[in-house]
Amino acid sequence: MKGELTAIIETANEGGYWAICPEIPGANGQGETIEEAKESLKNAIQLILEDRLMDIQRGLSKEAIKETILIP
Repeated sequence: MKGELTAIIETANEGGYWAICPEIPGANGQGETIEEAKESLKNAIQLILEDRLMDIQRGLSKEAIKETILIP
């Protein structure tokens, strides 16, 4: 796994497509095309992760160590 996430895309009843990411609860997107739905989902994932990071950082002490890790 290389920092990859799953996109599940289905046809929407009202037309277009909707997408969810099972690894990130609450992440969903929609669009008229599959590509638009995937791009919308990517944006939702990014916003959720940024919000979670900002939320946790509010409560950290100044001594907390913040490092980046990579998933191979």
